[in-house]
Parts: sequence; structure tokens; C-alpha cells
Amino acid sequence: MNKIKNKICIVLALIASVCCFSQQKKELIQVTDLLKIRTVGDVELSKDGQHAVFTVKSIIKNTENPLDYDYDTQLWITKTSKNSTPRQLTFGKESSGSPVFSPDGRQIAFTRSIKGKSQIFLFKIDEGGEAIQLTESKYGAGNPKWSPDGKQLLFTASLQINELVKDSVLNPKKELPLWSFEKPGFAANDNLKVNKTKADPNGNIEAIRAYLDNNEKDKKAKVVDKLQFQTETGISSELRFSHIFIIDAKPGSKERAITKGFYSYSNPSFVGNDKIAFTGNINEKRHPDRVLETKIYTINTDGTNVTELLGAENLVFQLLAVSPSGKQLAYQESIINNLSVPVLKIFNLENPSAKSQTIEYDRNNNNVRFSKDEKQLYFTSSSNGGSAICTVPLNTLKVQTLTSFDQGITDYDINNGVVVFAKTDVKNPSELYVSDLKLKEPRLVSDFNTNWLKNKAISFPEKGTFINEKGLEIEYWVMKPTQFEQGKKYPLLTEIHGGPASMFGPGDGSMWLEYQFFTAQGYGVVYSNPRGSSGYGEKFLRSNINDWGTGPASDVLTALDKTVAQGWADQSRLFITGGSYAGYLTTWIISHDQRFKAASSQRGVYDFNTFFGEANVWRMVPRYFGGYPWEEKTKAILQRESPINYVENINTPFLIFHGDNDNRTGVTQSQMLYKSLKVLGKPVEYVRQPGASHELTRSGDNRQRIDQLLRTYEFFERFNQK
Repeated sequence: MNKIKNKICIVLALIASVCCFSQQKKELIQVTDLLKIRTVGDVELSKDGQHAVFTVKSIIKNTENPLDYDYDTQLWITKTSKNSTPRQLTFGKESSGSPVFSPDGRQIAFTRSIKGKSQIFLFKIDEGGEAIQLTESKYGAGNPKWSPDGKQLLFTASLQINELVKDSVLNPKKELPLWSFEKPGFAANDNLKVNKTKADPNGNIEAIRAYLDNNEKDKKAKVVDKLQFQTETGISSELRFSHIFIIDAKPGSKERAITKGFYSYSNPSFVGNDKIAFTGNINEKRHPDRVLETKIYTINTDGTNVTELLGAENLVFQLLAVSPSGKQLAYQESIINNLSVPVLKIFNLENPSAKSQTIEYDRNNNNVRFSKDEKQLYFTSSSNGGSAICTVPLNTLKVQTLTSFDQGITDYDINNGVVVFAKTDVKNPSELYVSDLKLKEPRLVSDFNTNWLKNKAISFPEKGTFINEKGLEIEYWVMKPTQFEQGKKYPLLTEIHGGPASMFGPGDGSMWLEYQFFTAQGYGVVYSNPRGSSGYGEKFLRSNINDWGTGPASDVLTALDKTVAQGWADQSRLFITGGSYAGYLTTWIISHDQRFKAASSQRGVYDFNTFFGEANVWRMVPRYFGGYPWEEKTKAILQRESPINYVENINTPFLIFHGDNDNRTGVTQSQMLYKSLKVLGKPVEYVRQPGASHELTRSGDNRQRIDQLLRTYEFFERFNQK
């Protein structure tokens, strides 16, 4: 018996050594591999399920500066039958997107930018050749959708309030809004009337106003009267509205406006050939910045007979999909500015007075689609570190999960018994797959990343769980160094996700390169989904209300402790990093815990009082903390939860990043933190990224993305000494 055991041990040892040797022979992931990643998106199937069109986003060299790189998104097409190979449809300097098949499958409508405006183009599959421009809208054209008979296309366009006031089609009577523009001293929105007086700084009051208007047009002043005046990248006095248009699907046709007035309309979908359903809020008497509720309506394609289907005070109704026959629609319902999981419901258009069907499912839902026979509803759902395709039989309303949460379905479509989807997982950040409805044996049909990854060594995560003091199960993942050797000690990096209502996991592609880069450099990586993360239900989501710091930090550090307990991590070489909310939590942790050798925070929140004023997501303050900074009860909570108030306790060498144009959190946050630490003589370094927004690491300048990752690594290496 012992001999058999010995032989088994020898065989296992040989297998382990061969695997280790094989892994060592492969190349390690490098930071510039970021530039090789191609991402599949906008997946659409023809009605017969025989063809799939999709976008591929690549990173290409800038033609003017060889050190810089640009994004390029183009359309590709493939047959869904076996042995099919995708081929590229569109080329050129301008990117293409939002592809949709005509009902007969012979044409594809898509968008491309022309002279700075998105326009709709038509591509005839059978004929090939060049795409033909369909729209020439002065406001642009986006989100095209075909009518069931294939004769018309819907699209949306965005325009400023001053354009809307003067537009003879959208505002034929030259009316002004029912709601107040909230400009002090002007009654009945008189400030919006067209001023025909010649500009003169020395003239009468109307001439002076014309002069001041010109200064605004020439960007010499920004006059703000809006509540929601921060954009993602700056300050704006613009007030914009989205309207719905329709156009015949023939070159040379002219678009016709379906909607009118000083309101916005979104996600229009045909209900048959003569009616449209959409989301909006019509006849509101409050300023649009103060209206958080939305309703669902129908309207005839000639703009008549607007009918409210769903709407209520303090509720948000969002149209998701219309069934093929136009008899049902799927929608989400949620409470305004409330931390909750939106409820998925089905509305019967043939019997509007009937109560909607509610799908009980304590997770989010995206990309909702009806099956051809309207007996099933499909959607993607993020949960437990990944995103899966789910289905709901409409006779039972019981959700079934069709794919694993160990991977991420980033987009999909379903038609005629065929499912085509884009997927990210640990071994490959993005590829396209085809399957039948059971999704048991999906077939890989693309090789956008497969080929260059063939000779790359990859580190795979190992999942762990524990129960925290609230009785919540916390999931975490541990990635060992790519060339891990038993018996050696390695530095360990704790990575934290932002949000806080988001999550990390094997199915999240946003961190793929960063994790693989650090493990290739000999670091272990541990990441977790602490309380307050999405993907675990509403109770879990709300478990960090009034507690952004202590509780979530405990979950993150417990995951770290359990990783260290495995024995291979060097406790004297622990590092920590994160961006946005994770920048907050990184700072909170190093102001309350001294175990880390160095830390890096990106685009974080550090002082809730200034965050309320300078962030465009300022509504997170009342959502998470129950009130506003001037209210005594809330003021005490914000004081307690702001890391800036514990700055004297920070002794960990600290690298702080912030984009110059990041208005989601605001640059004052990082300036306050850096200056405070510098005055105290603490070891701190501050990096500002010119032109960068909050989305830098996901979709920002590629040279800056590489810079931030390398700069973080270089900073940690200063302190990575045994």
C-alpha cells in the first residue's frame, strides 16, 4: 500500500514539475499587452439567427505621435454556422457602432461620426461595397431601431435648450417651458426669448444682455443656473434634451420628429409599425434637474395620441424591451435616489388595466430580450463576481441561470434558437461565442485575443469565503504570482473595487491586465467584494449605509488575513490600492491600520463636505448618509466617515492619483489630502493626469493608463524589500 502511495506521490510531483516548467517557458504578461486587447461588443443577431454583427474595439497607434495610442471601433460580421470566420465590415478613421439588422436580415443600420455628429448609415450585406449615409440630422442621430416591416428606422438626437426654443419643427409655436428655468429676476422664462438687439456693452439693458450672451457663446463666461451643473469632465451651463425621430429606410429620405417640447425621451421601441413606446416625463412643471421620476408612454409614429402607461410619484419606470408581437413590454421599477435592486416587471399592452407581472429576483438585470415565441424572457445579471445569461419562463416567472458567474457575459443576442455572446474570463479578456439555447457547449468563433495569449503565462484566481460579523457571506479571490514556487515568500497586493455598488470577480474584464501584470511581476493579489457591493442582493447592497469605512474595511482586511494565513505571503511586504470608492477605502484603511508597506489611491473621495459640492454624483450623500452636510445629524456622520479627518494617523508611504478633468469625485478631494499629508511631513507623492476623467483606467488615454499602472508598480517597488 505504501509503495502505491509513494508511486502516486512521485507521479504527482512529476506532473507539478512539468506544469511549473511549462508555465515558466511561457512569456509573462507585460504592461504593453494592454495595447493588444481587442474587445467585442454591440452583439446583434439577424432574425433568422444565421448571421451575427458586432463591434470590435482595438487600440491603434496615433498617426501623429508614435508614443500615443487611439481607440478604433469597427463592425464585424460572422455566420453562426460551424467553421465560420468573422470578417470586418467597416474601415476608416471614424469608428462605427450600434449595429442593428433589418427584419429581413439583408441590411445593417449603424452609426458613424460625420463632422462631429453621429449619423446613421446603411450597409447591404448581399451587395457589399460601401455603406450609404441615411441621415444628415443637424442634431446627430443615435440608437437606431428598425420597424417590424423594415421600412422605417427610429433614432434619438440631443439638442440644447436654445436650439429647441428656435426649432420650428420641435417647437413650432415658439413656446417656452412650463417649468421655471430658475434664473433669478426673470419671470415666465423671459430670459429664454430670442434677443434680437445688437450687442453693445455701452447700450441699453437689452444690448448689454446681447453682449453678455455673445461672451457665453465665445466661452468667455459660464453662467450656471442649473442644479446639476457638473458633467463628468467639467462645469456646464448647457441644458440638453433628447428627442425621438423617424426616417424611411431609403437613402435621400428626411427625418421627421415624433416628440416635441422641453422634455427628454429615451429608449424608443416600435410597438407594431405605427406605434412607439418610450421612457420620459412629459408635462412636468419642475425643472428637469429636479425631476428624478420617469414614466413609460406610447405614441403614434405621426406624433399623435401620447398615452401614459406607467408612472407614479417617487418611482422610476424604465422601458427595457417590447415583445415581437407588440403585446407585452418589459420594464424596471425602482424608488428614486434609493439604494435598491430595481424590480423587473412585464406589462400587458393588450390589457393595460391588468396588474403587471413581477419577476422576483434579488439581483440586477440588463439587456432584456423576449424570445421569438414570447414565452421566455432573457437578460444578463451580475452576481458573485461575474455576469451570466438568465432566462425566465413567463408562465412560471422563475429565473434560471444559463451560464456561470465565474465568467462575464458582456453582451449577447438571441434569435431563432441561436445565442451569440461576448465573454470575458481569466484566460481571455474578450471573445465571441455561439451556442444553442441550452448554452451547455458554446463554440468559440473569434480569435481576437486567443492567438497572442497562446504563449502567455496566466495566473488563475482561487475563491474563498467567510462570514462577517453581520452574518453576510463575503467572497474573495486570491491570485498567486504567475511563477509561484512553493516555499518562497512573495509580496501581496490588496486590490479594492470602486462603487461602492459594484464588484470584482473572475468575470470582470476591467482589471484583467492589472491583475495579470502584478502577478507577472511576482506579486500575489487578493481582491474581495465587501459589504455594500452589488451582485449579492439588496440586503448586502444596503449593508454599508452610514458605514463606508469601518465595516467594509473589516471585510477587506479579513480577506487579506485569510490569504496571509496560507503561508506564502510576506507579511512585511503588504501593499494596497484602489480607485474611486476604493480610493476612499484605501485611505480609510491606512489611516486606521499600519500593516501596509505602501499604498496607492486613485480618483478617490476623502472629504464628504467638499464631495457634495464638487462631485457630479453628489446625490450619493443623501442616498448613503440620509441627509445633507448642513443638517446636524448628517454632519456628524459625514465627519466620522471622511478619511481626511484621520490624516494625522497616516504613516504609510502613499501615492495619490487624480485626473484634472475628473468631476465625478472632484480634484479638491485629492488636493486636500495631499496638502494635509505634506504639511504633516508624511511620505506622500501626488500625480495629476492632464485631461483625464474618472474613466481613465477603463477608457481613457492609453498612454496614461500605462503610466498609472507602471507608476503604481514603481512606487511599490521602492518599498518592496525583504
